[in-house]
Parts: sequence; C-alpha cells; structure tokens
Amino acid sequence: MSDKFQDRTMAFAGICQAAYLVQKVARDGSCDEASLRESLQSVLVTNPKQPLEVFGSHLAIRDGYRALVEQLGTSNQKNAELTRYVVSLIALERKLAKRKDILNMLGERIGQIGRQQQHFDLLDEQILANMASIYSDLISPIGPRIQIAGTPLFLQQPLVQHKVRALLLAGIRACVLWRQLGGSRTQIIFARKKMVELAKRF
Repeated sequence: MSDKFQDRTMAFAGICQAAYLVQKVARDGSCDEASLRESLQSVLVTNPKQPLEVFGSHLAIRDGYRALVEQLGTSNQKNAELTRYVVSLIALERKLAKRKDILNMLGERIGQIGRQQQHFDLLDEQILANMASIYSDLISPIGPRIQIAGTPLFLQQPLVQHKVRALLLAGIRACVLWRQLGGSRTQIIFARKKMVELAKRF
C-alpha cells in the first residue's frame, strides 16, 4: 500500500518540475527532453490505478524533487519566480475543480491527444500545439493568467510558446493529483521539513 504523504510529496514534486521546466524553456528556449517528455506524458494518464502511475517513476520527476528541496529546504537558493508559478498553478487548479463543464471538455480533448499519439511522437510540434491549445482554450480563461518571464527572443517563437503552455497543462495535471491526495497549502507550511526529507531520497 502506498504512503499517502509520500504520494502527496511526489505530486507536489510534479508541480515543481512543470514550473521548473516552464522557467527553463522560457529563459533558454529548451530544456531536458526526457524531463519534458515525462512531464507531458503525465497529462495523458487520466485513470491511474495508483498515484505513481501518473509519472511512471520517481526518477521521471527528479528535477521536481530537486526543485522542491531548493524551494522548501533551508538553502538560500530560493527561486521566487518558480514559487510564483507553483502558487499560480495551484490557485488555477482550485478554480478548475469547481468547473465540471470545463473538466468534461478537458477529458475529451486529452482523449483526442491520446489517439493522436498513435500517429505522432509526444514531442511532435502538432501534439505540443494541441496540448498548448487545451491550456489556452480551457484553463487559462478561468484566470488569473500566469505571467511567464523569460527571454523575449525565445518567447516569441511558436514552438517555445507551445512547450510553455503544454508544461503549464502538465503542472495543472500534477495539481489535480495533489488535491486528490489531500494536498493543501497548510501542509506546505507545516510539513515542509518532512516533504524535503522525503524528496532528498530521490
């Protein structure tokens, strides 16, 4: 049987990883391809039998665990921008959870991408564009809009825009899992030490 607290920490690491990759893509125009693939793959896992199935393995969100340790640990390497993305994603998902109509549309659109994956690679521009449009059509309008900081030269490129929005969708997916597992803001405050200790194992 899985440990509920460990599962929650894993889901929070998933949010941190999406935020970290958004920042990386927005600043540098690219990020680690394996991490990108693993975060985006989680969006397509809509009926997991157990929480770990969403990410496939703890190794798949190693960047997220690292970011969690840096953000919640005692180090001075705090990243205010990354924190803002994480907080914004959690706030946006809370609004989404109250919109059954949008959740139904979300399920349909994600199902379409699952079918497309039989013909295209997950990181094909067509699939990235479709993931991005799910975020901008259904989730972003719920508001408040997440302002992305980065390098203007890269942020003007359509492929970079697609990756950023697709990763924000992955962040929302991790937020859904986190809330389903009983995650809340108070836990981040009161259980941060335990979360950091767990994250360090991975």
